[in-house]
Amino acid sequence: MPRGELDTAALVAAVTEPTRQAVSKHLAVLTRVGLVEGEKHGRELRYRLNVERLDRATRSLGELASTWDQRLIRIKQIAEASVSTRGRPR
Repeated sequence: MPRGELDTAALVAAVTEPTRQAVSKHLAVLTRVGLVEGEKHGRELRYRLNVERLDRATRSLGELASTWDQRLIRIKQIAEASVSTRGRPR
């Protein structure tokens, strides 16, 4: 779904693998969390990305990933230090 453009679930499903029903369910979830916005056009419901919310979510996930990367590095360092001071683990 290009930024700022409106698409229906059927149009999105036509260019992706999932069925229209699966796309509709995903769009409903994304609407509930504010990442897309639905707009009624006659009988169709067309969706638009909420770019600001998506950017904010992307930044938050990047920060979370960085935090976990640092934690995993620390766990690895502790494990390696333990092995080097005790010899090989059994």
